[in-house]
Amino acid sequence: MNTIMRWVRHYVSPIFLAFLVAAFFLWYIAKLSYTYSTRQDVVVEVDGVPIEVTCVVEGVGTNLFRYRAYMNKKLKVELKDLVYEVCHDEGHEGKIRIEPKSLQSAIAVHLSDIKVLSVDAVPEIDIPEKKE
Repeated sequence: MNTIMRWVRHYVSPIFLAFLVAAFFLWYIAKLSYTYSTRQDVVVEVDGVPIEVTCVVEGVGTNLFRYRAYMNKKLKVELKDLVYEVCHDEGHEGKIRIEPKSLQSAIAVHLSDIKVLSVDAVPEIDIPEKKE
């Protein structure tokens, strides 16, 4: 290990290394200002029932990075704000099938600085109990 450090100090200037690190960070910050599209898992709580859906989102890199790094909370959506149908198929009785476009619109309201392009398959949920 000492021989490597001696070689680095002898052949590579510490100022060069400092500028190299600074250039990398500036390049990374510049790349974050571009617009990107990516898949993002979002936890949505529909009247107390948590579901996880995968969305395709588009936004500036800094907003996407901030969402991915700091947003660990559930998005609360009320069932009355969604378009859904009650399933009557065999084995699916008592379940609700939510329309993906309506869930996309509800998620987009909560993610104001990120554009939600699409929502993948939405799992069926149990009919929530009414609170009195």
